[in-house]
Amino acid sequence: MTTPQTTLLSGGNPQIAKGDGDAPVQDYIAAMPGWKRAVGEQVDALVGRAVADLRKAVKWNSPFYGVEGQGWFLSLHCYTKFVRLAFFRGASLQPPPPGLSKQPDVRYLDIREGYTPDAAQLVRWFEQAARLPGWRP
Repeated sequence: MTTPQTTLLSGGNPQIAKGDGDAPVQDYIAAMPGWKRAVGEQVDALVGRAVADLRKAVKWNSPFYGVEGQGWFLSLHCYTKFVRLAFFRGASLQPPPPGLSKQPDVRYLDIREGYTPDAAQLVRWFEQAARLPGWRP
């Protein structure tokens, strides 16, 4: 269920106005369709517990997570059959997330319906990623 003013773009990705802070990220998560909302809630909660100086924003219809002064280390995006976590310096994580990108530093984790990601591994990736220089658009 999405809020009445939310439009779902291709693949069911919520169209949320760009904005800094937790509020637009929570609006995005609330608008994620079906089972994808639980994924967004889990990721947001885990990254919030793992990273002390967390910065959040919605850019390009996707939540971004970063550390002030270091740039962005993670984004998530809804696709038709999965939610994609993009680790901007994922090739440097141990072990690296499994999904390859055309960008050599980026790695993906695609979460599909019925798949429960290893929460402890996600936390380790979030902690590692937050210590690395992030992506700066």
